[in-house]
Amino acid sequence: MSWENKIIYLIGQPVGISLSNGQGTSGILCGISDKKLLIIEYLYQKTFALKQYDFYVIQDINGFPSCPNKLPLH
Repeated sequence: MSWENKIIYLIGQPVGISLSNGQGTSGILCGISDKKLLIIEYLYQKTFALKQYDFYVIQDINGFPSCPNKLPLH
């Protein structure tokens, strides 16, 4: 499935994004506007930023996997 078809199911979810320049980013997918993805990203301390990524710079997008059920508690 192409990433464009996946985004409708990923709105409101944590996602990882591969960019066409080889870099990547992650955050919460907030929505789509004018051929741009709107992503809330963590910056530092209690600071978050809403960033926009043009469709043409995106190579792929994937939802975060679930955590394993049997993690040791420390």
